[in-house]
Amino acid sequence: LALALALPSAALENGLARTPPMGWMSWERFRCNVDCQADPRNCISEQLFFEMADRLAEDGWRELGYEYINIDDCWSAKQRDEAGQLVPDPKRFPSGIRALADYVHARGLKLGIYGDLGVFTCGGYPGTMLEHVKQDAQTFAAWGVDMLKLDGCYSTAEEQAKGYPEMARALNATGRPIVYSCSWPAYQGGLPPKVNYTILAEFCNLWRNYDDIQDSWDSVLSIVDWFFTNQDVLQPAAGPGHWNDPDMLIIGNFGLSYEQSRSQMALWTVMAAPLLMSTDLRTISLSAKEILQNRLMIQINQDPLGIQGRRIVKEKSHIEVFVRPLSQAASALVFFSRRTDMPFRYTTSLAKLHFPEDAVYEVQDVYVGKIIGALKTADNFSVVINPSGVVMWYLRPMALPVQ
Repeated sequence: LALALALPSAALENGLARTPPMGWMSWERFRCNVDCQADPRNCISEQLFFEMADRLAEDGWRELGYEYINIDDCWSAKQRDEAGQLVPDPKRFPSGIRALADYVHARGLKLGIYGDLGVFTCGGYPGTMLEHVKQDAQTFAAWGVDMLKLDGCYSTAEEQAKGYPEMARALNATGRPIVYSCSWPAYQGGLPPKVNYTILAEFCNLWRNYDDIQDSWDSVLSIVDWFFTNQDVLQPAAGPGHWNDPDMLIIGNFGLSYEQSRSQMALWTVMAAPLLMSTDLRTISLSAKEILQNRLMIQINQDPLGIQGRRIVKEKSHIEVFVRPLSQAASALVFFSRRTDMPFRYTTSLAKLHFPEDAVYEVQDVYVGKIIGALKTADNFSVVINPSGVVMWYLRPMALPVQ
């Protein structure tokens, strides 16, 4: 019975987000910068989203699956109009959201928007009170929005328990396919008994469970720690159509080294996390772009089985090992070093990592691309992991033991 309760029975069946959503989001990099006079290039305005849509469409992102351009907080005017409708800030979004959606759609992309189930958004803009839920859902649908992130600032637990499911119904009632991202569990501490992941999966396509990411390695580590410490609760809740969301990718910003950037990408992929970048795609470095555009990494992240990975080893040497089961009996393995001194040679075998006896795998290094043929479960092997770095393997079975 406990297991039955832990597994989502009836996920939200709007047919969306069968694999973790991929795209770009404004918040971590651009925050609530609304001073378009002093900083026209980086303020939250239609221009920023037009330019990021161009980058996604023209720089190889769209073909890899990065399809959502997501507006976060601070897009709206400070008041609703006379009809009680949300309206974009007229100075910063003079063309309106519908025109922005048309622009994005014309480039083969999708538009996401932000709302908040409360009196105000976190940035102090008009929120979606319970009496506005239906109206706002209809507004977003009329504008051609494809994803909604609904935050939870300035709302009570009771309002959230009522409002989040109500918005799911209201979005479905519009007839427009809109991926629904809920911040509900993040406001309830992210864990049972306050959070019921079975119920959550019935209403939301993805959800934020934990704190906002900041542009620092400490922030990435705190998220990784929370997710894997609580993996027994979180891992069964994820699957096609309903995902845990550890928040945005900050690769390409200021806070992560090259090794740390590779680590965030690998760990988010093994978590089956949405890949929502928050960086300036107009000025992104070649090395950051290569990490984010790694085809094999994206293939693993988008695996159709949609099983979230787990941490299976935590060594005294500060090496950790994560595994994610993939379709066609393949697996992804991540060897992660929390060391801060020097590259570390870690020796183990697939047998020690609980792979089936007598199996043989072809192993591909996800970042280097190198293929190691015919690794048997019993064979010892070594990987050299850089400080705060990863080695990531993709394992395809060449021969599996007879069942």
